[in-house]
Amino acid sequence: MSGNLRWRLAVIGLVAFLGLIYTLPSLGTVKQSFLGKFLPDDVISLGLDLKGGIHLTLGVDVDKALANSLSQMGRDIRDQAKEDGIAVLRPQSTADGKHLELVLASADKRQAFDDMLAKHFSVLTVDNVESDKDGRYSYKLSFTPRYAAEQAKLTVDQAVKTIRNRIDEFGVAEPDIRKQSDNRIQIQLPGLHDPERAIKLIGKTAHLEFKVVDDNADLDKAQKGLLPPGDELSVLRHRNPDGSYLERPIVLRADAVMTGETISDARANFDNSNRAYVGLSFTPSGARQFERVTGENVKKRLAIVLDGKVYSAPTIQEKISGGRASITGNFSTEEARDLAIVLRAGALPAPVNILEQRSVGPSLGQESIQKGVYSALIGGIIVIAFMIVYYGVAGAVADMALLFNLVLIVAGLAGFGATLTLPGIAGIILTIGMAVDANVIIFERIREELRLGLSARSAVDVGYSRATLTILDANVTTVIAAMVLYQFGTGPIRGFAVTLILGIVASMFTAIFFTRFLFDLWLSRRPADAGLRI
Repeated sequence: MSGNLRWRLAVIGLVAFLGLIYTLPSLGTVKQSFLGKFLPDDVISLGLDLKGGIHLTLGVDVDKALANSLSQMGRDIRDQAKEDGIAVLRPQSTADGKHLELVLASADKRQAFDDMLAKHFSVLTVDNVESDKDGRYSYKLSFTPRYAAEQAKLTVDQAVKTIRNRIDEFGVAEPDIRKQSDNRIQIQLPGLHDPERAIKLIGKTAHLEFKVVDDNADLDKAQKGLLPPGDELSVLRHRNPDGSYLERPIVLRADAVMTGETISDARANFDNSNRAYVGLSFTPSGARQFERVTGENVKKRLAIVLDGKVYSAPTIQEKISGGRASITGNFSTEEARDLAIVLRAGALPAPVNILEQRSVGPSLGQESIQKGVYSALIGGIIVIAFMIVYYGVAGAVADMALLFNLVLIVAGLAGFGATLTLPGIAGIILTIGMAVDANVIIFERIREELRLGLSARSAVDVGYSRATLTILDANVTTVIAAMVLYQFGTGPIRGFAVTLILGIVASMFTAIFFTRFLFDLWLSRRPADAGLRI
């Protein structure tokens, strides 16, 4: 064997070895055997349509996020104005949440106030200014269109990140989470069959606040809408032994003394009575803030508010240092774990709504796999038989390349951690035909050269050299189209694109490099003037 054939054999051997190494773990019996200990952990993951699971489409309430941001901006304006010696009254959002209204108490401070807005709040634009008979100015402000668009995009991006963190904590393998147009998020959770728990976990806003309870307020009057200035009415949840909830009214100071943004960790734990609770750990700055808050409110009740509902309101006996706190509320074990997950993963920047929900049973996925395997086998057998009948020995060479090609596709799917979907199986079936298509072009070119009277070796050399460029052009354009499908397609379409790209790359290697090696190896063992029948 010549040196040229030796190095090509070494390359093919290495590729075949790696292909088998990454293919075998996806075979269940091999993975569980002794050999499985020495193989990579990468296996082919099945998509939602094959494994079963849950498909959700969420709508992010971007307008609510902008309204919250605008309301926070009003508080920031009031605090900054106070530092600058400017009196600003009643900063509050309008009912639609698109504008911020406030009152400038002194007319002679208008220029200073305008300068402060331009310096510190350039993302706001002044929509209207009106003066009254007392010499005060009423301002109506809103975000600039550019800032509003940027915030909307960041809100959806943050929602995607937060949901992904929650699902990763939840333990779902190979989730597919992607942003869509119109502030929508598509979620596919293969292998998960508890939609109610998944929806509760994903959709919980998880906005945590610590607020001081106003025990001096009259609950009867508060329920009729008569609240002291700076107070708000909320509900305190109490879980009954049978799992139901009782909600009691409670009056809180409206301004939160602390929020959950400074939480560094949250874990479900059990007390001495084996009741579940959620233990919190704060960041260093959060620990200092919590120590200050508890020190200023000794003997008062501190309400722990999650998504507008009070889970517990313990009395502060003394200043709490060390950066730790707990949320109690007669939780079940599952509720405590899920609450810890959402707090650990972070709060959603805006509420989300379930726009679409579908469940796919595993039996449907198994049926799809069986039909896909049968289709691949039938298609492969037909192609193999046709190539042998029509091209003889050369057809057998192409069939060997086809089998090698399938091994490389499976190895590629496992090695890159790709998810196999039903369209992905269709892509594999398509590549069965495309894999021999390149060989058909080569064989027909060799036939033409043989008709012109060239020897077998010369016909093979010319046939491969002239057909290779055509094959490359055709496959590169197909790869470009598949890359576009992968970039802009949804989960199943991306699965098709992945298998198509892997199939094309593998077929180019097997059709051009592998079959050429087999031809050269076969011809090297025959006389120089021997003929060739294709």
